[in-house]
Amino acid sequence: MMSGLKTAGLFTVMVGIFMLLGLLIGAAFGSTYLGMGFFLAIALAINLVSYFYSDKLVLRRYKVKLVSRKEAPQLYKVVQNLTVKTGMDMPKIGIIPSNTPNAFATGRKEAVVCATKGLVDMLDHEELEGVLAHELAHIRDKDMFIMTLAATITGAIAFAARSVWWSMLFGRGGRNNQNMLLLVLAAITAPIAAALIRLAISRSREYKADTEAALTTGKPKALANALQKLRYYNNKRPIKNASPTTSNLFIVAPIASRDLLTRMLSTHPPIEDRVKNLKKVADKNGLPW
Repeated sequence: MMSGLKTAGLFTVMVGIFMLLGLLIGAAFGSTYLGMGFFLAIALAINLVSYFYSDKLVLRRYKVKLVSRKEAPQLYKVVQNLTVKTGMDMPKIGIIPSNTPNAFATGRKEAVVCATKGLVDMLDHEELEGVLAHELAHIRDKDMFIMTLAATITGAIAFAARSVWWSMLFGRGGRNNQNMLLLVLAAITAPIAAALIRLAISRSREYKADTEAALTTGKPKALANALQKLRYYNNKRPIKNASPTTSNLFIVAPIASRDLLTRMLSTHPPIEDRVKNLKKVADKNGLPW
């Protein structure tokens, strides 16, 4: 409940930033609501395209091969057992041809749980179960749609902020606008604020998926061990062709965080904090640690 309210609140703030920028742009061109309506239409169009095609693009980018029970019996059995336990429909199973252990879920009508070859090879049964339970939690909570929407609004805000600069340079109210300072501040701070809100939403969903996975399996320690292993191998040998735009899909960031700034701007919470959260879940629910 609290996670959902927090996400809704962050979305409200993000949409508010977007609307404010639209109003400023519209005012610069002499029509207060024109800018807001125009950029809202752009955001909706981008979101529709992302919603219907983003999963196909992600699967293609990481060369995911959909597999049957016969081709990946261990992976299939773990996912099937978890779906029976949680009352979910069986998703499709995909293998990413990488030796770096990681996993993500995607899909709109038909969900796909994707695991790297390295994930199956390097984790024991309980660790693998914890990771896959985390991905199924994302599917159950419709996080793919939420994160796509957050990314879309963030991108629209960044585009609107650039348009503020254009309106100041070329618009009718540009150079002589009495609110020049306000426009400059909005153009600089709005994209930063939107990006930080997107990070907050993404991190909130990761904590929630960790918690749900721990409660589903009853083995929070196994998931904690898996997260620590995944962090080590993804920092040591990042997944090839991994992109910052899709890194939020993975259970652990597939791009190495080698400096403080990168860690601060990561869409994932620090592994240490996720482990602490899992320990709290264990203590609160009387689960073994």
